Amino acid sequence: MDEVPSTIAASLADYFDMVRQRVHQWVGPISEERLWRRPYPYGNSAGHLLLHLTGNLNYYIGARIAGTGYVRDRDREFTDTERRPKAEVLAAFDRAITMVKDTIRRQSDADWSAPYSAERAEAKDRFSILLDCAGHAYHHVGQLVYLSKEWASERTP
Repeated sequence: MDEVPSTIAASLADYFDMVRQRVHQWVGPISEERLWRRPYPYGNSAGHLLLHLTGNLNYYIGARIAGTGYVRDRDREFTDTERRPKAEVLAAFDRAITMVKDTIRRQSDADWSAPYSAERAEAKDRFSILLDCAGHAYHHVGQLVYLSKEWASERTP
């Protein structure tokens, strides 16, 4: 049983790295202009989903576990009109993933069950919030897959 915490840490770190790779795979083909457009009147743009993923990880893991001091503006993640370059948004996401992986690797055996609380979070311990964030991230990867495929199709301008 002594290997369980290190196995959890390695597996979660690998999972977040896979999420990063998939985000790049599916956002890469999207043009700078389309990054901030929605192919339909509902939903979010790929750019706003990236801002949301970055903010989510920086808040729930960065601010609440790693003590980064990050202050989240969740509403702005979906409404930001700045339209930053794709490379800049992806770089910010990559930094968030690196911070998550570093934080995971720094957890002691006891840290995994340490109490956790944050705004809008149901998780009661660190392991649970890391698992929640992993699932949340992959949910949005699915949305990025859909957006990338929609923009690649000939039926969307």
